[in-house]
Amino acid sequence: MRTILVVDDKANVRTLLKDYLTEAGFRVLTASNGRDALFMARHEKPHLILLDIMMPEMDGYEFIRVYRKEQDTPIILLTARLEETDKVLGLELGADDYVTKPFGMRELVARIRAVLRRVGTQPTSDILHVADIMLDKGARQVTVDNEMVDLTPSEFDLLAALMDNAGRVLSRAELLEAVQGVAFAAMERSINVHISNLRAKIEPDPSNPRYIETVFGVGYRFCTAPPTLALSQRERERE
Repeated sequence: MRTILVVDDKANVRTLLKDYLTEAGFRVLTASNGRDALFMARHEKPHLILLDIMMPEMDGYEFIRVYRKEQDTPIILLTARLEETDKVLGLELGADDYVTKPFGMRELVARIRAVLRRVGTQPTSDILHVADIMLDKGARQVTVDNEMVDLTPSEFDLLAALMDNAGRVLSRAELLEAVQGVAFAAMERSINVHISNLRAKIEPDPSNPRYIETVFGVGYRFCTAPPTLALSQRERERE
């Protein structure tokens, strides 16, 4: 049985989610703020965290900042904030997905299962080695030039999809489906945020990427060899 940690300052939301997710077959833990959630996550080791953003004592953003230094447990944000910058900030900090309140329970459960499926069903012996990067799907580990790199679950699956298709251009929709299990057209632009985060961790110079190439108007491609020419200043600005 998979364990879900629900973090929300509203008691009625916690109760509703706990009852529904329990009926859906999950073990559900709850916390009313980020500080209590940190304590519970460290001791209970949940498989996934549903995290509200606006909470007292420690909000969702601060929780992610602290917890991402310790664990790569998948995090889905529960947010009533509609500003794109708020959602982008959550993704930049390491969240894997977000659901805007009010949300449908069936959609929420579908997203939870999609995230858990992609995190928990990787082959145990599938190793990808392209250029200076080695990715072990079974161990969910990545090394760049023999140095271990810590990636979030979304970043790992995004890199795996790109390396699986090295040399081929993947659209944002294709990458979003690989990362989230289901293609949500309105969220395709969130792939840009994940790509930026991924480049910051694996590229020697993220402003002049050698591994993940932007194909403007189409998507992204993983280069099988370092490019011979750097991107022009105009191309970098457009990116």
